[in-house]
Amino acid sequence: MKTLADHVIYFNKKLHCTSKLPKGFDVLNPFRENPETMQVMQEFYRKFYNDERQRKFIIGINPSRHGAGLTGVPFTDTKRLDKICGIQMKSVSSHEVSSVFMYDMIEEYGGVEKFYANFYINSPFPLAIVRLNLQGKWLNANYYDDTLLFEAVKPFMIKCLRQQIAFGLNTKKVFVLGKKNELFLSKINKEEKLFDQLVILEHPRFIQQYKLRHRDEYIKKYLTLLDD
Repeated sequence: MKTLADHVIYFNKKLHCTSKLPKGFDVLNPFRENPETMQVMQEFYRKFYNDERQRKFIIGINPSRHGAGLTGVPFTDTKRLDKICGIQMKSVSSHEVSSVFMYDMIEEYGGVEKFYANFYINSPFPLAIVRLNLQGKWLNANYYDDTLLFEAVKPFMIKCLRQQIAFGLNTKKVFVLGKKNELFLSKINKEEKLFDQLVILEHPRFIQQYKLRHRDEYIKKYLTLLDD
């Protein structure tokens, strides 16, 4: 019998987006660009998901270049991967603000072992998206930042969501990070009938950037809704 770790690792190994993106956008696949990413990703899932337990699904937007775009683990930069998860990554070093909030919330929940035993986090578009700005620099982008971008990646998103649901995740109630993310996922869900209920949680980056003084209140909200 395959464990959840087996399913996730296979999924990540096979990830490849062939969508034709609008000009000025690109996709980064950390599993193909850094061999150590594949290594630490497998170590993470073998450590926390090596069982057949059903998890609740927390759905992000798409990975940032400094979080899962490097580590291969959603909302996990190299600092928290090392200090909290006990997995070292030597080839790169990163600090990601969303990761700070998520791991503070996870600590309040009861720690990584307890949290990851109950929740699985990933995205409908599980690879990093970048866009070229006017200065010629590549910046993080979200799948919904551009209408043409969303339409281009939508079939891939639906495919990825279905593949992850097939891991045996709980689809009765899923937790969506970010109001705009929920708006687009609701459209997909209306068409595809993937989930019974979508519950919105403010995105960690939004909280860290704009609501820092109230972050403890948001952590309490997370814990209340996730345990409901």
